[in-house]
Amino acid sequence: MTCAFCAIITGDADAEIVLRTDHFVAFLDIRPVFAGHVLLVPRQHVTTFEQLPGELGAEFVTCGQRLERAVETAMGADGSLLIVNNVVSQSVPHLHLHVIPRRRRDGLRLWLGPRHPYPSAQQRGDTGRLIRAALDRVDPR
Repeated sequence: MTCAFCAIITGDADAEIVLRTDHFVAFLDIRPVFAGHVLLVPRQHVTTFEQLPGELGAEFVTCGQRLERAVETAMGADGSLLIVNNVVSQSVPHLHLHVIPRRRRDGLRLWLGPRHPYPSAQQRGDTGRLIRAALDRVDPR
């Protein structure tokens, strides 16, 4: 199956490109939350944020920051929403950063719930220890 974003990157699919670098392409989302909703994707096909080569991380952040400022300016937005989905809720399995212009009282309701507080300080501490131990085993690239 062909990746929809790879087809845009190669020019085999139509998109309104707003930024093109040696390593990244940004284009308007075809199903925008609001006008000006942009997706930033690496030219190299990777599915998740973790798969992005470390040497491209700084450029990914810099391009995202430029797009944030440009989208907010161009759309007269009060701010923006930046989202990267990893696997869950990822409609195209190709890493992409959403840059979505936001206005106060624009009607968008993000629901990050239900929340599940730690039942005790002990469980919170145990969870922190598990993550710190996993970090010791994860390749920092």
